[in-house]
Amino acid sequence: MNYKTRQEDNTITTEMAGRFTFSDHTVFRKLIDEITALPAETQIFDLAGIEFIDSAGLGMLLLARDEGEKNRTTVVLRGAKGQVKRMLEVARFDTLFQMED
Repeated sequence: MNYKTRQEDNTITTEMAGRFTFSDHTVFRKLIDEITALPAETQIFDLAGIEFIDSAGLGMLLLARDEGEKNRTTVVLRGAKGQVKRMLEVARFDTLFQMED
């Protein structure tokens, strides 16, 4: 997984690309540390570039949500498609996250 982060006003957007699997745990943990150090009301994870996610990737998104709650930050999942969108639907992430197309 590759990512690029930008901050505009009170929103941090992270564009993610590639496969999001267990092997990305260390990189994603570093990403979470980076973005939670910045002041923001909203954290957007743009998943449009993610072509595959496994259960570990779903778990890491839950980790991001938990960190967001600690900092009173809304975590938004945006742009999921294909297999990624199906996984989020099956896992009922729409009940846990704000979702955007």
